[in-house]
Amino acid sequence: MSEFQAAPPAPLRETRPFYWSVRRELWENRWIYLAPVVAVGFVLFAYSFYALGLPKHLRQFAAQNPAKQHEAVVMPYNAVAGMVMMTAFLIAVFYCLEAFQGERRDRSILFWKSLPLSDRTVVLSKASIPLVVMPVLMLAIVVTAQALMLQFALVRMASDRWALALLWTHLQFGQMLIAETYGFIVIALWHAPIFAWLLLVSITVKRAAILWAVLPFLVIFAAEHIAFNTHSFANLIGYRFMGWFQEAFYFPPKGSTIVLEPFQHLTVTRLLTAPGLWLGLVFAAAFLVLAVRLRRHREPV
Repeated sequence: MSEFQAAPPAPLRETRPFYWSVRRELWENRWIYLAPVVAVGFVLFAYSFYALGLPKHLRQFAAQNPAKQHEAVVMPYNAVAGMVMMTAFLIAVFYCLEAFQGERRDRSILFWKSLPLSDRTVVLSKASIPLVVMPVLMLAIVVTAQALMLQFALVRMASDRWALALLWTHLQFGQMLIAETYGFIVIALWHAPIFAWLLLVSITVKRAAILWAVLPFLVIFAAEHIAFNTHSFANLIGYRFMGWFQEAFYFPPKGSTIVLEPFQHLTVTRLLTAPGLWLGLVFAAAFLVLAVRLRRHREPV
């Protein structure tokens, strides 16, 4: 037997086609995370000036009810979270509309079909961007922005113990982050049928995806209004867009006792028992299954 033996070849690593498909989407669509970062940058710039007068603002509300003080403290943090959520939704809509039309328009679909990638992998990787990747990225952006805002406020109020105590009383930072994580998960689940529908339209039509995505609903709106003079379908669509807020959160009416702890706003049981959540997920799954089947027969436009 030879004294020197060749070392056995190292085992090949698994290609992980789904993982690299998601990475490809992020490489090709960097505006998904760059646009919210730029928007948050402007907000932080504006907040740096607001933080300079924050102790003064708090003292102005000292003689008023605690609700005004609470609003002065948490309003900027809620504004950042709300702005990022709105930006993420708009980005997700445009991404879904362009997801499959783009690869058919630039003929790259021929290249991707030549690779050992199943249509299911491609569709699910694109669907994971608005449903999984973007919520995680947007949450990271929100947490980073709010941490910087808190640092601004602490530095500004370091010499004002009264304002500093008021800040810690009204700003439950840890609970707020958990509530925001819950919010991003809820939005992703609630809007899943919207994104799945847009992906299905993108893979079905050759051009003007946004028109084809909206036109059927406008026709139904008009038909219901003309025939019955009602707006039930419009209310149903509005519930699909904004119903997550009323099902997942509770905010006391104006003038009632203020709720300081963010956990008291969460209504997890009501969300999990809402038929709209589960019906929406069923429709989302059906749209994605149909999208997988349709992509098998799609060619460049």
